[in-house]
Amino acid sequence: MKNEPSGAPEAEKITIIEGPPPTFEERADDWVQSLAEAAQPSRTALTRLRTFNGPALVERCYRAWKGQRPMQLEYRSEDGRIEHAPIVAARSAEVAEGQMLMLWVRMPLEVEAEVDWGEDPSEAEGPNPPSATP
Repeated sequence: MKNEPSGAPEAEKITIIEGPPPTFEERADDWVQSLAEAAQPSRTALTRLRTFNGPALVERCYRAWKGQRPMQLEYRSEDGRIEHAPIVAARSAEVAEGQMLMLWVRMPLEVEAEVDWGEDPSEAEGPNPPSATP
């Protein structure tokens, strides 16, 4: 087992090798939230993936977690970048189309901030009204 520079064990991965990027459904299930506690604010999302070996992938997650190693989903985003999402729960199910792997992952919160200047800059007095720079 390799260690990262921080001394933490290297994460195990499940990699999506073909098809479109996964879709993530935001989930607020209490049991999943309790598994997804982290130092950084995050949300929990569910993704469903078709696979040929769902039970083996779930077993791989269980072995990693039992060994205190993190498990990550590796996939390509819409723009082609490689992304990672920590897996917090996994389940395999048989559906009409074959095997489905359900992964609950931790996703970072997307922070949106609005700046309230208190007044409309066009109505500000003085030579230099507040301005925002992108």
